[in-house]
Amino acid sequence: MEQYKKDFIEFMVECGVLTFGDFVTKSGRETPFFVNTGNYRTGSQLSRLSVFYAKAIMEEFQGDFDVLFGPAYKGIPLSVTTAVALSQAYDKEVAYCSNRKEIKDHGDKGILLGSKLKDGDKVVIIEDVTTAGTSIYETMPIIKANGDVDVKGLIISVDRMEKGQGEVSALKELAHKFQMKTCAIVTMDEVVEHLWNREVLGKVLIDDEMKKKIDKYYEMYRGQ
Repeated sequence: MEQYKKDFIEFMVECGVLTFGDFVTKSGRETPFFVNTGNYRTGSQLSRLSVFYAKAIMEEFQGDFDVLFGPAYKGIPLSVTTAVALSQAYDKEVAYCSNRKEIKDHGDKGILLGSKLKDGDKVVIIEDVTTAGTSIYETMPIIKANGDVDVKGLIISVDRMEKGQGEVSALKELAHKFQMKTCAIVTMDEVVEHLWNREVLGKVLIDDEMKKKIDKYYEMYRGQ
C-alpha cells in the first residue's frame, strides 16, 4: 500500500471521520464502522484532504480531465478545494462545477454553480462516500442535461465495498451503469489492513475482536 494511503487512513482517524463501534446506516444495516466526512471542519483539515484527493485523482485519471463536479452539498467544498490543490501541487488547471438543490431564477440563473459545462468537457465527479450511489443517480442526468460532456469517472474518499442495489458493490454498479471509471482514495480492505492491531493516537482501533465484527459484517454485505 502506498504511503499516502496510510497517511490518509490515519488522517481520517485524527479528524474523527473514521470511527469504530456500533452504528446503523441509512439503509438500516448495523455496521461496526462509520465514515462521517462532516467532521472535516477546519481550513487545515480541508487543505490536507484536498491534497489526498488531488494525488488520487492524478494517479487514477492521469490528468485526462478538465472539470471537477461536486454534487450538492458535500461535493461542493470538495470540488473547490481539490481544484485549488491540483493547481498548486500539480500545475493542473481545472474548473469546478456543482449543482444547486433548487434552480435559481434570478441573478446567476440555473442549477449549476461555478463553471458552466460545455460540450467536450472531460468531467470527474468528486464525492465523499457512497453506499448505494443515490446521489450519483440524481447527479448524472443534471450533468448530461447541461452539455455533451465526457464523464471520465467518479472518485470518493472511502470505498465501503458493500452491495449496492444488487449483489455487486455500489461503485461497480455505477461503473457499469454509466460506463465510467469509479475509484476511491482507500478501500475498507486497506483501512483494515493498516489499522489492524496498530496504534493510532495511542489506541488500537481494530483489535482482534473488532476485526471479527468487520469480517462478520462483510460476510453479509460485501459486494462481489
